[in-house]
Amino acid sequence: MSGTMIRMGRIPATASRWVLAIVVAAATVLGPMAAWSHDDHRSDKRPKRTSEDFEWSGRVAPGKSIEIKGVNGGIVAEAGTGSQVEVVARKSGRRSDPDEVTIEVVEHADGITLCAVYPTPRGDRPNECGPGERGRMNTKNNDVNVEFTVRVPAAVRFIGRTVNGSIEARGLKADVEAYTVNGSIGLATRGVARATTVNGSIDAEMGTAASDALEFETVNGGITLTVPAGSGAEIRASTVNGDISTDFPLTVRGKFSRRSITGTIGRGGPQLMMTTVNGDIRLRSAS
Repeated sequence: MSGTMIRMGRIPATASRWVLAIVVAAATVLGPMAAWSHDDHRSDKRPKRTSEDFEWSGRVAPGKSIEIKGVNGGIVAEAGTGSQVEVVARKSGRRSDPDEVTIEVVEHADGITLCAVYPTPRGDRPNECGPGERGRMNTKNNDVNVEFTVRVPAAVRFIGRTVNGSIEARGLKADVEAYTVNGSIGLATRGVARATTVNGSIDAEMGTAASDALEFETVNGGITLTVPAGSGAEIRASTVNGDISTDFPLTVRGKFSRRSITGTIGRGGPQLMMTTVNGDIRLRSAS
């Protein structure tokens, strides 16, 4: 492979044709939750109403996933100490009744999916819980907030999806995926990580080199990704208003640009894409 070997410093980025990335990144984020819609809520001074916590525990087979789907509210995942997945959901609302939002558990071939299921608005198709891109959830002015806490066993994959809320998954052992729209994402795992948001930063650390393509995308926020030393990948990184920096020597392909970088680290490998509009991009090597 021909190219120029450089060690990347900080590369200032300015406005360019990459403004188009706003549309592309937003569409990518909304993809996994395309059928999940919500209405924004103005601040309300009425006191919050709460309901009893929902609790669930069960076994998920090694290699399978525990997936959490919310709409309003954050998700926190941490390492479990046993073989059981444990989930706690705390519901609260001001105008809407928290008891009208239920938590559904769906077992499927790839593992277990838990969803916050909101009342179906009159005249709409029924809300339903489904894994991955399946399912539908329209909140229609329902302001109930559901905060999930999940304890994940070592060999179980974790997937978190919400719309209005941050996702934090730290100290995990297997692969992790996180998707939100309005919220930051923080991930740390010994496995492989993936993350997408629109309004928020991404801070991800993974302990295993990827065997297939990975994407880290946001619009308003920076991206910091830490990967194992000696990793190999085909890098594509772009930002409009921010800097790009990397700890790895990078063989640049094509025309050198101050706004985007395409190249190879190590011996190459799967594609690693990092895209933002307003924020810095940092690729770090784990010590």
